[in-house]
Amino acid sequence: MGAKDQGANMARWQVIPRTLCFITHGDDVLLLKRGEHKRIYPGRYNGVGGHIERDEDALTGAIREMQEETGLDVNNVRFRGHLHVDSGDQNGIMVFVFSAEATSRDFKDSEEGTLAWVHRETVEDLPLVEDLPILIPLIFDSASDTPPFFAHTSYDTEDELVMVFANSR
Repeated sequence: MGAKDQGANMARWQVIPRTLCFITHGDDVLLLKRGEHKRIYPGRYNGVGGHIERDEDALTGAIREMQEETGLDVNNVRFRGHLHVDSGDQNGIMVFVFSAEATSRDFKDSEEGTLAWVHRETVEDLPLVEDLPILIPLIFDSASDTPPFFAHTSYDTEDELVMVFANSR
């Protein structure tokens, strides 16, 4: 089977692949406060991550993004879950969520915003990206053998986030 037999068709639903990564060191998680000048989530805290490149798989993209945005070396990179985001536009977003452990606390500055180590118990006190209050407990309060989550997110008529998990359908 060749590339033309893969069934890609521009008339069908298309998604942009991205990673979202949460790096820990002890009881702290490294979060990125997005710059106020950013179009997406200005001033909000999020994990690090970004677009998966054409020649990458999701794991390789996650490791590259963590290194590019923080300068940290990481261990124990784990796939935690998958979000299929329908924001109402022509294309959606496919987010692959990972966690990892940093080998040190010495990150480099990020062009995306301000990085900070935040104690896990105080994360929810920050102005977070809207889905993090739901995702953080799934990532950090689950047993190590918990299978990855799968969710679809969209927005209702009031432009409020709707997140539906595969096991709750």
